[in-house]
Amino acid sequence: MRVMVIGATGVLGRPLVRRLLAEGHEVSGLARGEDRFAAVLATGAKPATGSLFDVDSLAAALRGHDAVVNVATRIPDARRAMRLSGWAENDRVRIDGSRTLAAAVRQVDEVGVVVQEGISFVYADGGDRELDEDAPLSLRDNIASSTVAHANVAELADEGRTAIRLRIGNLVGEDAMTTTMLAAARRGAPLIIGRRTDWTAPIHPDDAAAGAIAALRAPSGVYNLAADPVRKRELGAAMAAAAGVRRPRALPKWLANRLGVMSVLARSQRVVSTRLTEATGWRPERPVPGPSWF
Repeated sequence: MRVMVIGATGVLGRPLVRRLLAEGHEVSGLARGEDRFAAVLATGAKPATGSLFDVDSLAAALRGHDAVVNVATRIPDARRAMRLSGWAENDRVRIDGSRTLAAAVRQVDEVGVVVQEGISFVYADGGDRELDEDAPLSLRDNIASSTVAHANVAELADEGRTAIRLRIGNLVGEDAMTTTMLAAARRGAPLIIGRRTDWTAPIHPDDAAAGAIAALRAPSGVYNLAADPVRKRELGAAMAAAAGVRRPRALPKWLANRLGVMSVLARSQRVVSTRLTEATGWRPERPVPGPSWF
């Protein structure tokens, strides 16, 4: 399959390109200009010039491809992430970028499959209940843009394309956000947001990439993409071990709920990915957090 990856140089894009190439696919990476060619080439993908905010240039880049996987984001650093304004560019990438992508795909008949990233943080606090794709959502602030992106891409399914919308779990691995959290934990910062007994749905970036590739053969729809859900104390313990601290500190749920964007992280989300497994056979290679994640 000829696959275009948007966001090829990011935390999901790099393992995505690597795995696609290993499976024998032809892979291109979107580059907004020649100054980005080297970064795209470093992933192993072939650079294709185009802008996620310009329909005609993106359509030109998409020609010659059977599928496109959009994992582009602009996640702010830890300091800016505490402010709602810090998420503005990420919201633009998701909302305007997905709208541009859908319009560009409509100009390219050969693109039959579109995969759009999203997040599982959109689910309402479920307590101990398992959360499948039909579970209630609770949208606010910086997470709402994910569902707008999904809605923009979903329209393509009504037009005869395969439109895959992923709700990806909490990325934990050798990414910048995890590295920042581990460094902060060594200075006494919390690794657990909310109750230790609540649930979370982590996933290693390599497993998320493998799931996104598996989704290329799934029918149109929304799919959760996470490793096995674990109690927050279990993820906290694995991260504490990676950070070299004895016991992970926790930010109380009542306090996190008063801290704006932090309240989303305080939810209990026992997200399950059964639908994707049943549709494609995908299972995470790292089902629970441990040393191999870091």
